[in-house]
Amino acid sequence: MDCLFCKIVSGAIPSYQIYEDDFVYAFLDIYPTSEGHTIVLPKKHFQRFTQMSEEDASSLFAYVNKIAKAVEKALDVPGSNIGLNNGEVAGQSVPHVHVHIIPRRVNDKGGSMHTIVNQHPDTGNISELAEVIKKAVR
Repeated sequence: MDCLFCKIVSGAIPSYQIYEDDFVYAFLDIYPTSEGHTIVLPKKHFQRFTQMSEEDASSLFAYVNKIAKAVEKALDVPGSNIGLNNGEVAGQSVPHVHVHIIPRRVNDKGGSMHTIVNQHPDTGNISELAEVIKKAVR
């Protein structure tokens, strides 16, 4: 397989691993946005988060929770951004599901998740939009 993250998991490409077990692999991002920026990914290759089963997605985020707590404690930071890019249009540069844990410090000049896309769409049809999405979830 030609997946960068699969090669990291297999050991073909070195990484600064901070956690590993049968399901998940976590390592420090080599292009960090803050000190301690960590990547957590399932060892099994999934290209997109929405291709994962609910069980696998739940397991992944249980590990993200555990690792985020450890990162915040180890670095003594008051918070972190936790997120993933699902698909190329959303900024996913490596087509293997991965979650970013980005430690945050007071006055670090970073923004919230609301700063990623800044379209501010008209909310006049928000009730209709809620119904469309609600039907798709069922």
